[in-house]
Amino acid sequence: MRIAAFALLTIAATLTAPPAQAQTYDPRYPVCLQIYQRWNDYYFECGYTSLAQCNMSAAGRAAQCVVNPYYTGGKPRRDRRQRQVK
Repeated sequence: MRIAAFALLTIAATLTAPPAQAQTYDPRYPVCLQIYQRWNDYYFECGYTSLAQCNMSAAGRAAQCVVNPYYTGGKPRRDRRQRQVK
């Protein structure tokens, strides 16, 4: 009886869970284009390396360029002279 109740509870929780949100920002690019579709509906295109490049794509559209808050940037290069000798 307990197994059936637990199975029913698990199925109910799975079916009523809200869908997961996809990641909005791509952390590989520093600039995103926020494109408006309707009053409260918009999406982001993160694929721009500069604000100037993004502004060219936003021209004439209901869109604006924003700085990507999740941009990870490139990994800093280490020079051989900066390595610590053990």
